[in-house]
Amino acid sequence: MNPYVLATLLSSLGLGTALTFASSHWLLAWMGLEINTLAIVPLMAQHHHPRAVEATTKYFLTQATAAAVILFASTTNAWITGEWDMASMSDPIATAMILAALALKIGLAPMHFWMPEVLQGLDLLTGLILSTWQKLAPLALIIQTAQAFDPLLLTALGLTSALVGGWGGLNQTQLRKILAYSSIAHMGWMIIVLQYAPQLTLLALLTYVLMTSAAFLMLKLSYATKVGTLATTWSKSPLLTATAALVLLSLGGLPPLTGFMPKWLILQELTKQGLPLAATLMALAALISLYFYLRLCYAMTLTISPNTVTSTTPWRTQTTQASIPLAFTTVMALGLLPVTPTIMALVI
Repeated sequence: MNPYVLATLLSSLGLGTALTFASSHWLLAWMGLEINTLAIVPLMAQHHHPRAVEATTKYFLTQATAAAVILFASTTNAWITGEWDMASMSDPIATAMILAALALKIGLAPMHFWMPEVLQGLDLLTGLILSTWQKLAPLALIIQTAQAFDPLLLTALGLTSALVGGWGGLNQTQLRKILAYSSIAHMGWMIIVLQYAPQLTLLALLTYVLMTSAAFLMLKLSYATKVGTLATTWSKSPLLTATAALVLLSLGGLPPLTGFMPKWLILQELTKQGLPLAATLMALAALISLYFYLRLCYAMTLTISPNTVTSTTPWRTQTTQASIPLAFTTVMALGLLPVTPTIMALVI
C-alpha cells in the first residue's frame, strides 16, 4: 500500500477514535465511529484475497448496522427528552438499543458471531488493530453511559461473553479464531465490572491490549496462523517460543503474570458487591478459556513436529521485522503483577 494512503488511513483511525473520546453529543460520537469504520475498511481489503474481501464486507455490514441503530436510538432519545447529551439517557428502550448496538460493535456475546469470521480473513497486523484499537471508541461510549444501562443486562452480557469466549475457542485450530474468542471473553470481564468499578474496566482493557498485542506480534514474527504450525516454532526460535507460551498463559490469567491482576481485582470487586455467584461463574469461565491457551502452549513447547530437526538451524535468514514493539509488549504482558499494590492505590 502507498505510504501516503496508509498514513492517511491510520491518522483517520486515530481521528475517529479521538472524536468519539472527546464527544458528549451523540451525533459527534456517531461521526467518530463512522470515520473509524471507513478508515479500517481499505486496510482490511488491501490484500485483494477473496477471504479478505469477504471479511471486510461482513465487518462493514455489522458496523453499519450498529451505527444505524445508535443513530436511531439517540434520535429517539433526543425526540423524547429534547437533549442530544450522552448524560441524559432517560428512555429505557433507546438506552437498551444503544447498549445492543455498542455490544455488536465490540463483539460481545450474543452479538459476537461476526468477530471470529472477520478476524480469520485478515492478516495479523490488521487483526491486531481490529482486536485492540477498534474496541476503544465503543468501549469509551459504554463507559460514559454506563449508569443509564440496566445492571442486570450488563451482568448478563458479561457472563455470556466470558462463557461463549471460553466454549467457542475450545474446538478451534486457527489461531486468529482462537484470539477472536479470547477477545470476546476479555470483553465480558470488562463489561461485568463496569457498573461497580469503571476504573477496573480500564485496567482490564489496558492489560488486554498489551497481552493481545504481544500475542499477535509473536504470531506475525513466527508466521504462524494454525495450531499445527506452532509445533515447528521451537526449532526456529526457542526463546521466542518460550516467551510466547508465557504470554498465552498471561492471557489465560495465570499468576505470577500480568493477566492475573485484572481477573483477581474484578473477582474481588464482584465478591465485595455481594455477587458471589457471578464471581464463581466468571472464574469457571476463565478456566474454560485457560484450557485452549494450555493447548497452544502444549503445541508450542511440548511437541516436536515430525518434519523438522530438533536442533536450532544456524543458517536461517535474519528477520527484517521490527522487534522493539514485540519486546515492549511482551515485558508488559509478563511482568506487571508486582505493581498491583501501586495500581490499586491509584484506581481504587
